[in-house]
Amino acid sequence: MSSSRAQIFRNIRRGLQRGPLGGEALDQVRQRLAQHPASTIPARSRLPQAEQVALFEQMATEASAELIELTELAQLPQTVARFAAQHGIRELVSASDPLLTELDWSAAEGLKRVQRVAQAGDQASLTASFCGIAETGTLMLHSGATSPTTLNFLPDIHLVLLRQSAIVGCYEEAWAKLRARSADMPRTVNMITGPSRSADIEQKLQMGAHGPKRLVILLLRD
Repeated sequence: MSSSRAQIFRNIRRGLQRGPLGGEALDQVRQRLAQHPASTIPARSRLPQAEQVALFEQMATEASAELIELTELAQLPQTVARFAAQHGIRELVSASDPLLTELDWSAAEGLKRVQRVAQAGDQASLTASFCGIAETGTLMLHSGATSPTTLNFLPDIHLVLLRQSAIVGCYEEAWAKLRARSADMPRTVNMITGPSRSADIEQKLQMGAHGPKRLVILLLRD
């Protein structure tokens, strides 16, 4: 254990006014962590999948996200290129996710597409979402070799591909889906609900305060 990590645990124990756990108490904690017990699940998320999709769309729209429907994955390059042309986007920073890179981008004329981490000043990024969470219209994205986290936060416009079949009802289902994906959890998991915003300045809502000003969800009806 690193010295910084050890110091954090010491501070927590000091606040709890106790030492390290041991014996039966430690066994109980390990058992709970292994079981991943679900917390309270909102009734509104306990819906058939088609209704979960409708709820996701409603909640995402209420959170100021924009939705563009795709009936097939092959439509993505041309749809993104059309969006870019309409909004003066000259360069798109894309994740190297095979779901995106294996598409035919030849139809995206006039749009420069690069694959790298995001940098200050980038206009727009394109990533794929791991899943959508209906109860709040939230996207779950995780870091990896083909999906750098910077793409989610630095560019002004974030375009995200989301498969309809990847929408779940609640957060507990999303975490269970992520755990089932691999025994190793990703280094970073991001929950994104609408574009970045803050009302800290004179109680006036400011879009793009700590991240993208616009969140565009490309919803694939698969």
